[in-house]
Amino acid sequence: MINFLAAKRFILKKLRNELSPKLYYHSVDHTIDVYNATLRLAKTEKINRNDLLLLKTAALFHDAGLIKKYREHEDASIEIAKNTLTEFGYTQADIDIICSLISSTRLPQNPENKIAKILCDADLDHLGRDDFFMIAHKLRYEWGELGYLHSTLKEWYQLQIIFLEEHRYFTHSANDLRYNGKIKNLSEIKDFFEIQK
Repeated sequence: MINFLAAKRFILKKLRNELSPKLYYHSVDHTIDVYNATLRLAKTEKINRNDLLLLKTAALFHDAGLIKKYREHEDASIEIAKNTLTEFGYTQADIDIICSLISSTRLPQNPENKIAKILCDADLDHLGRDDFFMIAHKLRYEWGELGYLHSTLKEWYQLQIIFLEEHRYFTHSANDLRYNGKIKNLSEIKDFFEIQK
């Protein structure tokens, strides 16, 4: 029998103890945020109980690989899931689905089924929220600390414009909840650049 609560306690404790403090965006707070967004979307998308259990687990483990490496961290997340979830009663079939869900969050996202679409939308839920700018700055600081960013603030926001314009939500629920907010955030960035001219 699956002990989800024990798995949840295990991975959140591991993330709190082992993630680099330089991960301002990919912190345990991000994992909890994605987990909560997953619950919200799964409810409105009417996901069945078994799929919800696997989806919640994938949300908690999706960025665990950042403990080991930054680039291609999804591979390391999958390894952690494979190496630990049997201890909590997950079958190999369950783990295979969870690993597939984790893999779907790679950018550019390419979810193949409904529950993968939910996880992908939950992972980028903040794009359509009022706290978008605060969260985007956390990612900018993170990239700066890790040596991945060598751009001005203007160049950073130009990257954000491209990302927001190319991004799409996959579920009806995320579109209903976040699309208008995403367009508003995109418009505010563009308005900022108009002021700067």
